[in-house]
Amino acid sequence: MKKHLWMILSAVMLFSCSKAKVDNSAKQTAATQPAATETVTYYETTDEMAPVVYFTKDISSAGLVRAYEALGWKPNGKVGVKISTGESAKTNHLRPALIKDLVQKVNGTIVECNTAYGGSRATVALHHQAVKERGYLDIAPFDLLDEEGYMTLPVNGKVLKEDYVGSHFKNYGAYLVLSHFKGHQMGGFGGALKNLSIGFGSGTSAEKSGKAIIHTGGRSASSIDWATEKQIPFLEAMGEAAVAVCQAMDNGRNIAFVNVMNRLSVDCDCNANPAEPDMHDIGILASLDPLALDQACIDKVWQAPDSASLKARIDRQQGRHILEYTDTLGLYHRRYRLVNLDK
Repeated sequence: MKKHLWMILSAVMLFSCSKAKVDNSAKQTAATQPAATETVTYYETTDEMAPVVYFTKDISSAGLVRAYEALGWKPNGKVGVKISTGESAKTNHLRPALIKDLVQKVNGTIVECNTAYGGSRATVALHHQAVKERGYLDIAPFDLLDEEGYMTLPVNGKVLKEDYVGSHFKNYGAYLVLSHFKGHQMGGFGGALKNLSIGFGSGTSAEKSGKAIIHTGGRSASSIDWATEKQIPFLEAMGEAAVAVCQAMDNGRNIAFVNVMNRLSVDCDCNANPAEPDMHDIGILASLDPLALDQACIDKVWQAPDSASLKARIDRQQGRHILEYTDTLGLYHRRYRLVNLDK
């Protein structure tokens, strides 16, 4: 009798486990496959009042300079060039050889902040070593903005009351935000808005961390519970922090943006071992409006025939919500005019 009951119980348990695996597999498949009936809205317009986004397919030093020059932007004072220095030599961060001519054209200092997780850039000493190893010191001076702590920026939003950036932020009259556009494990994608918000945020090595306050949706300025943080507050905090950085630069007048759409992995350059890209390179885009710029990049991704993996990553993380929300904050605009520099 006991043996019979045990056989029945085992069968039930086996069925339950098998069903759970099937259900979980179905959920994973649904999460990675875009809906076949998806209605896509593109935000390009012919409205003369819309911000301009310049585009070239030429992903080269010359193409980068050309896209920048199209902006007609004149930096005021000392220029910081905000990039991501990459978590390892394997990541897809923008290489020194590609950005050298542009950085030197603006007589720029490469700037960064420490990370909010363990790794090669979590502390001052490690980050300086990483920058040296990546070759950035061969093309320009480097300044770790949060090396001596943080400073506070006011935020006019519903999620954050204030943001924390590196204390050296105030030492620059202008910033060129030079971003590698790609996927991101938490935000869905990373472009100008991510570089402005998380990128400028002080790391957890500082007494108050902008990266922590953003990731936790305003809950903590010191630590992040990566497993339980809520996605929508995080995305909205990113948008608010991005706008706060721009407002601090003479309400956006002393800051400009360039996105490079190459090596389009689903993983961010903060991942030391990112997935290999499975779609083609697209080009370089530049604008004085970071929201319009990121939206134009998203439109390019959605128009690409081989972007299924990246689109799935973005939508799995509700990544486009940052564009919707930042559009409500008033300073920047989602609709844009695209000017093709190759024509």
